[in-house]
Amino acid sequence: MMNGLYALGLVFAFLWGLILLHDLRGKRKENANSMPLHEEIGVESSKKEERSLKNDGQTDIIIVGAGVAGSALAYALGKDGRRVHVFERDLTEPNRMVGELLQPGGYIKLMELGLEDCLNEIDAQRVIGYAIYKDGKQIRVPYPVEGYDSDLAGRSFHNGRFVQRMREMAASLPNVKLEQGTVVSIIKEKETIKGVRYKKSTGEGKELAAYAPLTIVCDGSFSNLRRSLSSSKVDVLSYSVGLTLENCELPFANHVHMIIANPSPMALYRISSTEIRCLIDLSGQKVPSVSNGDMALYLKTIIAPQVPPEVQNAFIAAIEKGNIRTMPCRSMPADPFPTPGAIMIGDAFNMRHPISGVGMTVALSDVVMLRDLLKPLRYLNNAVAVCNDLQSFYTLRKIFSASPDQAKQEMRQACFDFLALGNVTSKGMMDLLAGLNPQPSSLILHCIAIGIYGVGRLLLPFPSPKRLWLAARILSEISNIVLPAARA
Repeated sequence: MMNGLYALGLVFAFLWGLILLHDLRGKRKENANSMPLHEEIGVESSKKEERSLKNDGQTDIIIVGAGVAGSALAYALGKDGRRVHVFERDLTEPNRMVGELLQPGGYIKLMELGLEDCLNEIDAQRVIGYAIYKDGKQIRVPYPVEGYDSDLAGRSFHNGRFVQRMREMAASLPNVKLEQGTVVSIIKEKETIKGVRYKKSTGEGKELAAYAPLTIVCDGSFSNLRRSLSSSKVDVLSYSVGLTLENCELPFANHVHMIIANPSPMALYRISSTEIRCLIDLSGQKVPSVSNGDMALYLKTIIAPQVPPEVQNAFIAAIEKGNIRTMPCRSMPADPFPTPGAIMIGDAFNMRHPISGVGMTVALSDVVMLRDLLKPLRYLNNAVAVCNDLQSFYTLRKIFSASPDQAKQEMRQACFDFLALGNVTSKGMMDLLAGLNPQPSSLILHCIAIGIYGVGRLLLPFPSPKRLWLAARILSEISNIVLPAARA
């Protein structure tokens, strides 16, 4: 019966997906018709026009932020011969509890950029799939990497070590300048971004100006430039609580362990040969206090009993050690407005939940996409024309998002059972999670199929008023995921 529900779900998903994508294709066609090709403004223009487009300054592109996205982009554009000036508030090694899991699709992008060596000498760990726990049951789902290079897998590591290696690679190029300084605002003249104002970290606090034909903002989820380039509203949906477990072994080596605990889901994965990262998601605007011991009590009494027995002692030891860290999990849909002279990528543009582990993979996909779009653009000084060319970046980039809902328990169970079916169901979902299938249509169809699968579980064999209400809430939640993905 469950397999029949899955097949029925795919049929409905296909029909619903066609409807949702119809408007998107229409918008793409409209944008394509109104978007001037670069060849029309550069290659086929006269030599006089080409000279007027050429940048006579010292910098072609300013990049704000030298995290994963900014460092990778600086290296990619520098390799293409661009003169790049990168600003980063703090160039010391970051100490973060997120940005530590790279999916196989992200590893592919890293290889496309020529940056795979950044994973060497940082004690990075191979990741070959997921182990998912719920209500005492467990399933293992490998990454669907058949047909790829035998070395293809995910990687997990200390974020700071990885970022520092990428910064070193970018700074090794003679045409890339990496500078420590805080960008305080953008310079705007007649609706066009001309550069940025910044303060050096070792100066007298005086504002300086840097100019370039194109400014790329990728300064992360706490970006202070976002309001100048996007109308998106940032919401705090939950908080991530981070622990570092030491000298213990996960039940399944080289797997991300996802525990669908009640009420706080968590992820555990190795970030070095001796350390395991534990991320716990606490929903709501307020969480137990770390300073007065409420958080430690919550973790010991509510979460610890749901952790796999193999790591319970290490989990409690990490709590007692006292190094409990929290950070807000922010949600922001991608809603930029076209601005000549500037573009946003990474978490500054659109945020994903840390526990999903897809943030770096999406960021590196952003970098590859933007590099490829910029490569044929010989000159960047015609800001309006370049802005039109780069609008396809916003059109092509899709959201991998989710949000909590009253029916989340049923949705979680539907997802767990859907993956447990195996075969094509688990492969399709893992393709998405691993970053091996970036097609928005696939995300939309699978989300709808899971929703209909969950509704079918509620309505068969006989529905009750309560189950009908839950089914309606599941469809509402699916719409909240699918509609933004189709329109982004």
